[in-house]
Amino acid sequence: MFRRKRPEHESEIDIVEEYIGDYASISSIVREALPFEIIATIGGVIAGIILSGMTEELQLIPGLIVISPAVLGMRGNISCTLGSRLGSAIHMGLITKIENNPELINNIEGSMLLSFIISAILGLLGHFVIIAFGLESAGALKLMFIAVLAGVSSGLILSVVAVFLALGMFQFGFDPDNVVTPAIATIGDVVSMLMLFLSAKVVLLL
Repeated sequence: MFRRKRPEHESEIDIVEEYIGDYASISSIVREALPFEIIATIGGVIAGIILSGMTEELQLIPGLIVISPAVLGMRGNISCTLGSRLGSAIHMGLITKIENNPELINNIEGSMLLSFIISAILGLLGHFVIIAFGLESAGALKLMFIAVLAGVSSGLILSVVAVFLALGMFQFGFDPDNVVTPAIATIGDVVSMLMLFLSAKVVLLL
């Protein structure tokens, strides 16, 4: 009696299931994500400290305080989504290293284009909302310039960070989905607030 040979695809399925089990277990999620969540909380405090140092800019540029939370929210939404897409592409084997990869280039260029479009809309929308509530505004062009400069510059920085972080974490055996999003959210708050501060400084110098 011959013993049936186990098909090779079954062993491959076992390997895949073991891989998924390791990355989807509660312990691995908590172990990998918790340190970055703590860092994210600290990063939020640092962003608040930067905002508290913008007293002069907030007074000299009416409406800046209104668009500030939106700039942070926009940056987190776009950059965190980029981090998630990179993590998925890495798991699927579409991105293995930093190279002239269409998948990688498209993700970065798409995020930068979104940053520009949404930033311009944000500045314009912020101006008209401020006017609608009977408040003073620095003007549509100034608010748009600040939002676009802060959004695009921080987006470029965070795109580079997201790529290196996603690939680096995967190579070290971490699941990018557990690490990249909270890390980018943290760095994004600090970088966006800093770029907003510098953008306001540029407007005041013009």
